[in-house]
Amino acid sequence: MAVYTEVAEGDLAAFVARYDIGRLLSYKGIAEGVENSNFLVRTDGGTFILTLYEKRVDRNDLPFFIGLLEHLAERGLSCPLPVQPADGQTLGELAGRPAALFTFLEGMWTRRPTADHCRDVGRALADLHAKSADFGMMRKNALSVDGWRPLFDGCDPAADRVAEGLGEEIAAELAHLEAHWPTDLPRGVIHADLFPDNVFFLNGELSGLIDFYFACNDILAYDLAICLCAWCFEHDGAFNVTKGRAMIEGYDAVRPLSEAELAALPLLARGASLRFLLTRLYDWIHIPDTSFVTKKDPKEYLRKNRFHRGVASVADYGFQKREAAA
Repeated sequence: MAVYTEVAEGDLAAFVARYDIGRLLSYKGIAEGVENSNFLVRTDGGTFILTLYEKRVDRNDLPFFIGLLEHLAERGLSCPLPVQPADGQTLGELAGRPAALFTFLEGMWTRRPTADHCRDVGRALADLHAKSADFGMMRKNALSVDGWRPLFDGCDPAADRVAEGLGEEIAAELAHLEAHWPTDLPRGVIHADLFPDNVFFLNGELSGLIDFYFACNDILAYDLAICLCAWCFEHDGAFNVTKGRAMIEGYDAVRPLSEAELAALPLLARGASLRFLLTRLYDWIHIPDTSFVTKKDPKEYLRKNRFHRGVASVADYGFQKREAAA
């Protein structure tokens, strides 16, 4: 469910009047996503997405998100582009929330990713990293390694109600990651949430990336590790090596990975899986069952974390290191 704030038709019509896009014809809520309220808006001038930023999103971060989308769109990345109103103020106010209007991207997300999808996503992720390299704004990743312990502290000892011994298992994994997390890998702007529902495909081709509201500055290869977790496991929990290889090869073809990044990828994947385990666990424990938010099972990412702990090298993801040049 992703409509937390209802919008009155008259208020929306007045909001739309700020833009040179014609009269409001219709609108309806979009029942996907968990952070903001989103509406599909149709006017005389076309179809748009209206986003109302809810309380979980820091208002101070909005210029970063909007500026990043403008930056990427100017450089040819297919992503929602903020629509500029006549007064030049991209951010407005609607129903007591900060609000903005965005261009509509054609396409649908895939429920059954193939290796070809994974290769395309790897290429698109590397393209995002390359095109954001000269973006001048910064945003810290509040959900990187130094943010995991506060999350865990908010879950322990209730974690053991989700799975026996879970608290002790997380504590050991967290201590390992805190002690070994890399500090010298290439950094830049990352998407940080490029799950299948944030990637659109149209006629078999990747048509765009959406939902940049976790974007921040962090280790670039960590973003790839998140995608390995999100795209390359089957419904039965098994890691698909063919998809993993395609994902990494797609990325490497656009932005070649260093030997240090490849060596660190299993550890980064352990961190990525722990990050989503912890946020899911926190929501599982703290969000009432009567809320509008659909809680996701944290045990899915416990299983993924256990897999990554057993990975010896990037070869276990199907990727063969390049031969050194003669």
